Formats: sequence, C-alpha cells, structure tokens
Amino acid sequence: MARVGQNLRHAVRQFGRNPGFTATVIFTLALSIGANTAVFSVANALLLRSLPYFQAERMGTVFTRITGTFPSDERHHLNDEQWELLRDNVPSLISAISGGSRSGVNLRADSRVQYLHAGRVSAHYFDVLGVHPIMGRSFSEVEDQPHGAKTAVLSYAVWRNTFGSDPNISGKSMLLKGEPYTVVGVLPEGATTPLNADVYIPLQASQEGEGSGTNFDVIVRLRDGATWQQADSEINRVWLLRKGKYELQDDPAAKVTYYAVPLQRGQAATLRPEVLALMLAAGLILLIACANLAGLTLVRMLRRVPEVATRMALGASRWQIQKQFWIESLLLALVGGMAGVSVGYVALRGVLGLLPEHFLPVGDVSLDGRALAFTAAISLLTSVLFGMLPAFAAQRFDLRSAIASRAITGGHQLGLRQTLIVAEVALTVVLLAAAGLLIRTLVHLQTLPAGFDATGVMTAKASLDDARFHDPAAFQKLLSESTAAMRQIPGVQHAAVGLSLPYQRTLNDGITLSDGKDAGRQVMTSETYVTPDYFAALQIPILKGRAFTDADSADSQHVAIVNQTFTQKFFHGQDPVGHYVNKGTLIVGMVEDVTIQPGLDATAPLSAEEGMYIPATQVDPRFLSLLHIWFQPSWVVRTAGPFEGLTAQMQRGLASVDPNLPFSGFYRMSDLMAQTLAMQRIEVSLLSAMAALALLLSTVGIFALVANLVAQKTREIGIRMALGSTIRQAMINIGAPGIRASALGMVLGLMLSAGTLRAMRSVLYGVGFYDAATIVVVVAILAVVTLVAVTVPTLRIARIDPAETLRDE
Repeated sequence: MARVGQNLRHAVRQFGRNPGFTATVIFTLALSIGANTAVFSVANALLLRSLPYFQAERMGTVFTRITGTFPSDERHHLNDEQWELLRDNVPSLISAISGGSRSGVNLRADSRVQYLHAGRVSAHYFDVLGVHPIMGRSFSEVEDQPHGAKTAVLSYAVWRNTFGSDPNISGKSMLLKGEPYTVVGVLPEGATTPLNADVYIPLQASQEGEGSGTNFDVIVRLRDGATWQQADSEINRVWLLRKGKYELQDDPAAKVTYYAVPLQRGQAATLRPEVLALMLAAGLILLIACANLAGLTLVRMLRRVPEVATRMALGASRWQIQKQFWIESLLLALVGGMAGVSVGYVALRGVLGLLPEHFLPVGDVSLDGRALAFTAAISLLTSVLFGMLPAFAAQRFDLRSAIASRAITGGHQLGLRQTLIVAEVALTVVLLAAAGLLIRTLVHLQTLPAGFDATGVMTAKASLDDARFHDPAAFQKLLSESTAAMRQIPGVQHAAVGLSLPYQRTLNDGITLSDGKDAGRQVMTSETYVTPDYFAALQIPILKGRAFTDADSADSQHVAIVNQTFTQKFFHGQDPVGHYVNKGTLIVGMVEDVTIQPGLDATAPLSAEEGMYIPATQVDPRFLSLLHIWFQPSWVVRTAGPFEGLTAQMQRGLASVDPNLPFSGFYRMSDLMAQTLAMQRIEVSLLSAMAALALLLSTVGIFALVANLVAQKTREIGIRMALGSTIRQAMINIGAPGIRASALGMVLGLMLSAGTLRAMRSVLYGVGFYDAATIVVVVAILAVVTLVAVTVPTLRIARIDPAETLRDE
C-alpha cells in the first residue's frame, strides 16, 4: 500500500506539472462520460428499471405477431369482443382495459370550473396495477357495465388541491362532464398509472360505438400459480375462435399469434429503437474520446522518455513503470468520471426539458444507483482503453537508445497516433452524417406544403365531453353563438370551429361510395366536422364547387367537401362535385390538401391523406358524444390585429355563451406543428449535440497531433530552414500527417456510413439514407475543421529562429 500511495503522489505531482494536459483529459472525459450517463439514465428508466408497481414482473400487456404478406409484431389494441373473451375466459390473468389515452373533461367545484385529464378504465384496473385507494374503493364490476352508475376515483393531487383534502370525500357528489358523479375513492400520493390522469371514471365498454373498433389498451397481471405460457395458450385459444378476425383482412392466409410481454416492454416499445440508437451514438462518443486520450497520453509519454530512462537506470523495473502509467490513467478516469456525473446530471435535465409532458411512459427519470454504477464502470473502462497504449509502449522501452539519443523521435508512435485520428474522424463522419440526415428530415417535414395560411391564426381547444352538449340543439347553439361573439373582437376577420386542425390527428371513418364505377365500395377516410367559416379562417383554397353555408342545416340535403387526395384516390382525378357518398351525402366542393398527422397510412409524422369535411350541423347525434371523448374541437380565429389580449377576448366570447366552459389551451399553428414533430426535434437535438461533441474531440485530436510534431521537430525544422527551406514548406511538411489521417478517416467514415445509415431508414422522411447533399456538407465541415486544426499549431513554425537553432548545435 505504501508503494501505491507513492505512485499516487507521483501521479498528482505529474498532473500539477502539466495542467494543460490534465485539464484536457478531464474535460474530454467529463463530456464523453456525461453524455453516456445521461443517455443511460433514460434507457435505464425505460428499459431496465422495474415499473413502480407491486410485483411489476407479474404485469404485462398483449402483443400480436403476424407472419405472412404483411408481417408485424406490435402491441395489440382490443375491441370489446376481444375484451369480453379475455376477461371471462383467461383464468390465468387478472385483466383490465383503458380507453387508449386520456380525455379532457370539465369539473365544476365550488362555483369554479376546472379542466382535467380523465382516464376511462375498466373494473380491476387498479387491482392489476397493485394500486389501492387510500380512501374509499376502486370501481365495481356493476359500475363498469354499460349505463352503470357514474362514479369517479380522484388522484391525490385533485383531492388535495380541488377538494382541500376533505376526509369525507367518499360518497360525495361532484359535477363532472356536466352531470353528477359520485366520488368512490382517492389514490395514494405519488401513485402512477399508464394514463397518469387527474380523475378516473368507469369505461363501461360495449360492443357498440367505441367497442366496435380496436380502441382499448389492455394490461394484465399473472395470477398466483399461473405461468405466462399458460396465459399465452389461453389467449390464443379464445381469440382465434372468434368470428371477426380483423387481423386477417389484408391477408387471410397469414398466421396470427398472441403473446404476453412485460408491461415495461409494452410501454416503451415505440421508444425502444430511438433509445438504443442514442446509446450507440453515446458509445461512439466514448470510443472517440478514448482514441483521443490514447493519442494524448502517447505524446505525454514520449515527452517523459528522459524521466523513464532515469528511473530505469536507477533500478526501476518495466512493471513499475507500467504500473505508474496505469495508476495515472485510473486516477484521471476517476476524476473525469466524477466530473461526468455532474455533466450527466445537467445533460439529463436538458434532455427531459426537451420532452413534452408525459412523453415518457415512466414516472421518473433520474441518476439512480444503477446509473452511477454505469458511470463508474465506463470510467474504469476508459482508463483501460486510453491507458493501454502507453503501458504497452513502456513495455517495449529501450533504455540504451533513450540514453544515447538527444531527440525524441517516436516514429512508431506517430503512425499509431495517425491511426487513432483515422478512427476518430471515421466515427465522427458517421455521427455527423446521421445528424445531418435527421436535420434534413425535420426540414422536409417543416416545409411540406401546408395547404393553408397560418398568418394571423390563433386557435383554442375546449372539452365538449359534457352531458350538456350531447343534445344537437345545444351543441349547435354553442358553436353558432360563440363564433359570432368572437367575430365581434376588434381585428378578427373570421371565426370558426373544427373537430381537428392541420398538423393534428383526425377522425378516421368508413364511408361508402354511392355512384360511379366504384359504387358500393367501402373505403376509409379522415373526417372533420367544421362550421361554415372554417375554410375562410384557415384560407384553405376551394378548388371546385362551394364552401359550406348556414343553409347547410340538419334538415337540409346532407353535403360534404373532399380534398385533392380523396378525389385522386376514389374518383381517379375526375371532378367529385355532384357525386354521392353514404347514399345520401352530396359532395359540393373540393379543397386543397392540408398537412395533417396521418392515421390511415402513417408512413410519416406529417403528410396529406384522403379527407372529407362535413358541416357541424349534420353530425350524427348518436355519434356526437363519442366524438368528443376522442377529440377536443378547436375554435379558430383569423385576425388582422396583434395577438396580445386576443386569448382573453376569445375566452370572454366563449363565456358569453357558456360561462362554465373553459378553454383548455391556446395554440398558434406553429405550436401544433411542434407538438406533432416533438420526437423528430428531440432526435435532431440529441444526435446533433453528440455529433458536435465528436467533431470537437476529433479537432482536439488533430490539433494535438500536429502541435506535438511542431514541438518534437523544432530542432529539425530550424536546421531545414537554415539550409533554405521556407516557412510554407515547413508548415506543409508538419501538417501533412494530420491532413492525411483526416482524409483517410473521411474515406473510411463514408464507407461505414454507407452500411450503418441504412438502419435509419424508418426515421427518415423525404430524404434517402445516403443523401448526397448531406455527405457533401459533412465532408466540407470536416475539411474546414481539419484545415483549422492543422494550421493553428503550425503557425508556431514562423517563430522558429534558424540561427538560434544552429547556435544550440
């Protein structure tokens, strides 16, 4: 131990004598280890750490594997027929379902109306999660039947903030969704669910309406004594016997298998590829950093040749020299690792700050014990990787040559350092190219033809999942009078309401073509109800026919307006005006396509797809309440004036019709686009940051290589200049190794990119995985960076005095 302590003290003294080297190593380690720590923390929360539920390993969801013409393997969404079969005929599981995503509802309490997120869940939902109310109870099976009692379970936050932690809240009535609901329970503080809602109400699923489609998400818990193999067998037995196997519609000969997976995997399935890709990118950063540091430590070792020669001449063994180098590398890695924890914490806060609310399907992402253990492990790994070459070089050290030579040559080490630079640049090319492709994708999506004019447009959403608006007359009165009130706002030119807006997901509905050569054909289309001023408010061009008018009432001829894609796909480019759909609905106009979040063929986050608009006055009353569970309609105003104060005036306009109906939020069209492209923005931000870090590390590596050559060959350069060599020739001669290494690294990087970037095909839109423009920009950036990294250290050559060099000789 005394010898180790002596080695440590010697290492600290060495670091103090070389503050530039020490700071560079610690800075490099802090950035690379910090990046890995931050990314691993996200991966840990999503993929490794147990969910915050009792016996989470016994919880799961159901996946469907289809083998055939259209293979797939993804999370299964249920209709009510499947739900009833699962609930009643799979004894190995306790099963529950929810309504897919949270819905917006209005709660009236103490003469104040509050907008909340509601989760619609079946009986036993909280039993599956192992979450038990601290007050009251969960929903009963009777309450979960269609037309059952209206009851609610509150989150702890709503119970505390809205009801003042009332200890007698169970059994009390509250006005939710415009009608009385009885509070039957309160969840514990900090309790999380896959929905993370403010209030929970019974789903009351049936085979009609919502239950006729695959609109439910399932969670299951394995019963005591049962196995997952038993559960899979039971699920396949009951589901494969049902009549309407919609999974086989596109390929009747396909093979369908259902199987349970851990709930954590099911929750994180959509984000798993992106997280693993970020882990790979962070790993490349670490490799680049290790290559960089290995080169720096090799340079430092060459400068310590006299010291090593002296110690060996005094009796030190090669093992003692190697041990000293290993201890120095380990000490640097530990300090860099501690700094990396701080950088990782800051980076993680930055990453989480980029994410929309409830974007991650886990409650907490933090630097826990596993993340800190990972940091310690990669710190140890880096000490091995960048300390390996100097230690091996010490093993080959020639004492006689070192004592006899007056210069530090290091020819073998120069080739090794160039090899490290080649590797650094090659990996940097891959990261830069990947970031460039994602940037090009984001630009493509942001510059798609919008099909409308967003200038001067403000929108607001409100929840109409309310018993008061199930009546068509009350619904029409609200829309008509509120838009009329908003048109009175100074500067407002148009005001309208639509079920959905551009850049958002729309309702997908089945319709029947009623005439033409495809008469009787059933097709799917996106569908949006709108008020007459909708197209004027958004300035969506009407290409044929007319817009809706106030004359298009519930009692008049039912009409529709279709878009260009609808016309091209179902009428083969012919004029659709005058044709009928759904037997009695007359197409009266055609409008330009608008960019939306597609639901029929989701091949990209934003695109145009076949769409149909109908007047809000002609919505089927039986469908109205279900529509407003799924969607919050938007009020749209176009103003020629400033936005300042507009939102307050819009809320007053709505309150003039119904003072108990709040807007849930106000959005410009750019906000809606940003929400839809949130994942792409996050990918661009994170990968661009990593690519920039890789570029910085490569720049440091090239700079250090050339700077060391200048220092190492100062005497040689002085003699050459005394014999007639010019400064320019000397700069080219010294900078050439750095340029050659960078050029070779670029070539190797482009070859690697040709293979590795193919894996990004699923996240690229509007750009090929080997995009020429991206590659040109990457090469140009690296060329400029290389030129700067080579030129700056070679400028020292101009300060070399040949006469002084000769005098020293």
